[in-house]
Parts: sequence; structure tokens; C-alpha cells
Amino acid sequence: MARPRSEDKRNAILEAATEVVAEQGVSAPTAKIAKRAGVAEGSLFTYFENKDVLLNQLYLALKEELRHAMLDGFPAAERLAAQAHHVWNGYVDWGVANPLKRKAMSQLTVSDRITAQTKEAGSAGFARVSAMLQESLAGGALKDQPPSFVGAILSSLAETTMDFITREPALAERYKSAGFEAFWAAIAKH
Repeated sequence: MARPRSEDKRNAILEAATEVVAEQGVSAPTAKIAKRAGVAEGSLFTYFENKDVLLNQLYLALKEELRHAMLDGFPAAERLAAQAHHVWNGYVDWGVANPLKRKAMSQLTVSDRITAQTKEAGSAGFARVSAMLQESLAGGALKDQPPSFVGAILSSLAETTMDFITREPALAERYKSAGFEAFWAAIAKH
């Protein structure tokens, strides 16, 4: 009879996968992930059928954590600018607090090992952010651009902001505010 699965072991594997993917990319060996998690490689496959399943589950776990960081306490009754600022702060704060998760997410996002279904499932939780962006864009400079382009601009500005905060933590609030102002100026009605 097989042993029951442990949520702690599953989480340890996902945490180890985050670290190893951040360090070595998606081609990192599962043996290294298992060793980092403190489990046998065979145990890894008890929790995840194969490496692609592991990577797709890691992608979803990271997206879920990021979604919570961006949307917990979302000020739905506030103006669009306040909503966007809340989402921006959550994104930047999560990225600065979780550099390995941020790097792993970057690796996973561009990997062909992440299925279209997984990407769709990961994006589904961000419907509120997408709706807010669409409403914000209605009269802004980027109004005629595809949402994916606007999202990429948001990510690029956020990544730059996170990099500067990491280098100069004493100026974190200044950089976070300036990054948001640059983004808001690009998308909002003038």
C-alpha cells in the first residue's frame, strides 16, 4: 500500500523547484530539485507525474501567490487610480520580498513547457486586474494597444522598479511611487 501524500512534502518540492528554476532555469534536473527538497527523486514523482506537471503546478502556485499579493484588500469602491496603485504596490512588494519566486516566474512565463491551458488558468485569477486596466485605458495613450502589450509594459516598469528597490532599499517608496506614476501616465485618461 502506498504511503499517503504529505502536503508538507509537496510544498517542500515546490519551494525547492522555485529555487532551482530561479538558479538554473527550467532545464534543471529533477534530481537537484528532489535533493533540495530533502526527498528521494522517486518521491518527487509521487507528487508530480513528471517534470512538466511539476513546472506547470509551480507556475500556478506562483501565479496564485502573486494574485493574492496584488488583490487582497482590493479597494473596489475607490477610483481607478487607487485601484491601480493598490495592484502596483502588491506586485512590486511581492517581487521585492520574493526575488527567487520572481525569477522563477520569469523563467516559467517564457518556457514552452508551460501549457496554454496552464497559462489560461493562471491568468483567470487576474480578471479584476484586466478589467481595471481596460477601464483605465479607455482614454489613455495606450488605448488602442492589445492588453498583452499593456501588461508587458506594466511588468517591465515593475521589474525596473523592483531592481532599483533591491539595489537601494532606502529609496523604496520613492521608486515605487515613481514607477507607478510612469505607468499611470501611460494608461490613464488625460
